[in-house]
Amino acid sequence: MKEINPQDPENMAGYIEALPTDLTNAWQQGLKKPLPEFPRIQKILISGMGGSAIGGDLFGSYLSPYVSIPIISRRDYGLPGWADGPDTLVVCSSHSGNTEETLSSFQAAKERGCSLLAISTGGVLQREALAAGVTHWYFNHNGQPRTAIGWSFGLLLALAERLGLIHNQQKDIDKAVAIMKAQYRQLQPESPLIENPAKRLAGQLLGRNIVVFAAGEVEVIARRWKAQINELAKALASFEGIPEMNHNTLAGLLYPDAIFEKTSAIFLRSELDHPRNQKRIDLSMQYYLQAGVMVDSVRGLGDGRLAQLWSLLQFGDYVSYYLALVYGVNPTPVDALNTLKTALTEE
Repeated sequence: MKEINPQDPENMAGYIEALPTDLTNAWQQGLKKPLPEFPRIQKILISGMGGSAIGGDLFGSYLSPYVSIPIISRRDYGLPGWADGPDTLVVCSSHSGNTEETLSSFQAAKERGCSLLAISTGGVLQREALAAGVTHWYFNHNGQPRTAIGWSFGLLLALAERLGLIHNQQKDIDKAVAIMKAQYRQLQPESPLIENPAKRLAGQLLGRNIVVFAAGEVEVIARRWKAQINELAKALASFEGIPEMNHNTLAGLLYPDAIFEKTSAIFLRSELDHPRNQKRIDLSMQYYLQAGVMVDSVRGLGDGRLAQLWSLLQFGDYVSYYLALVYGVNPTPVDALNTLKTALTEE
């Protein structure tokens, strides 16, 4: 058994290591779980927050070139006006099953007669789904919601295959798992600094304002990096998409110039990038360098779209983890978020 880092008593490193295993298990279980005969689905809405929502984001981004129906993530109470009737499938995903925004969406979906599927490790969502006769997919995961992205994505991917939206995803799952296992040998805690690019990048990010950029389908991974840096390292970070940032953000590289020398811009790159976006990334990196911003890039690895996305996601999780260690903070607790939840219950 591996020795637990005393700065990481809840073993966040173990959860990151488990990403490929979780993805495989979720995919396999999702192919076997009960699924009702839904009417013909014309639109899908994934309701979730935080670590549960990012799986829906990744799901929608990955499927976007394949499917002819919209797949939208919902990070709010209730439902938008277009989500109505049985041809709308609302998937309520909550790790704990107690997320109030997701429970609100669940109630709205019932009232509007939407097709419904609930996913959680238990909680109120499971109880309400079972009481209402709504199919509930339980998964066993004891970590933080952000460590369950293999489950929140893998179950949805299996759902899409069973609905006939995509086909033959096993090979793509296998490729994504293989590249993560190969990359793990370089990124794992036992890998020394000189051989570990995630450790080196984390060291360079110490004390800096971090902005993560990515294009097209990869933008969701930039969002994941941002959230992981926030929650693991307890550090400020933001993310933006390309080409949108070329239509506004670049104009802001003049003031306040004092913060530029304390800012790091990370550009995520992938073979998925549109050729014009590849050029935009090259030029944007030059502009940031000229403004005095530290610039770095990380490139997706592996064969296929799923492997490219998951290799970048895994790399970002390790960067966030090592940044937490450099700052001297425990990467697991999120005290500020829990304090806010408590304050909301006291109103």
